[in-house]
Amino acid sequence: MPSDLILEITVETVDSALAAEHAGADRIELCAELNQGGTTPALAAMRKVHEELEIPVFPIIRPRKGDFVYTDSEFAAMRRDIAFARDLGMEGVVLGILRTDHSVDIERARELVELAHPLEVTFHRAFDYANELLRSLEDVIATGATRLLTAGGAKSAPEGAETLAKLVQAGGERIIVLPGAGLHAGNIAKLAVETGAREFHSGLGGILPYGSSDLTRFESEVHAMKRALRNIGSSAQAKSGGR
Repeated sequence: MPSDLILEITVETVDSALAAEHAGADRIELCAELNQGGTTPALAAMRKVHEELEIPVFPIIRPRKGDFVYTDSEFAAMRRDIAFARDLGMEGVVLGILRTDHSVDIERARELVELAHPLEVTFHRAFDYANELLRSLEDVIATGATRLLTAGGAKSAPEGAETLAKLVQAGGERIIVLPGAGLHAGNIAKLAVETGAREFHSGLGGILPYGSSDLTRFESEVHAMKRALRNIGSSAQAKSGGR
């Protein structure tokens, strides 16, 4: 297992983004309405967080809560928001589109990935509602996405650990599988060992309610998660003789 395990933290505000960065987070996913699974943040919020942070910021591009089958007008809104994020100089975006039969909408997602270039693209947890996850993994890879955020089809990443390990192995070097949902300092190291994943995602919703103003505790929790990942990486490096 590599020593440089990556921690992505999802936030709603510039203050929580700064707290996460200060605690050692490697990347931010910026959302509005986290209690609804996350929707596209206001353009002013994208600009402000991008200006204030040094670590990469990926806004989610999701025009509304609910399912992931979008009308033509919603798809057009996603195109506009991606173009804004790209022109602003964001490092990546997060998106996901399904068809009515719960398959990955390869064509539309690929169009958005190409529009976002050269930004990295994460296909989000819409994937967990798709059919036959290992087959759907191939569909996500076909879109050109950089990474896949998933709980392995379960309510939380720890519950989906077995499937996540299969996805990590199947994805290989073709796509980064990013386990997320229900992760905190008490379980992230175990999941890292079980899945072999290199990157991890958390909003700490199980520790602090979304929108909490307790930034001191939020920062402490993010720091503890990052420390747990560093310890895993250091142990793996020591076992390999430092190679």
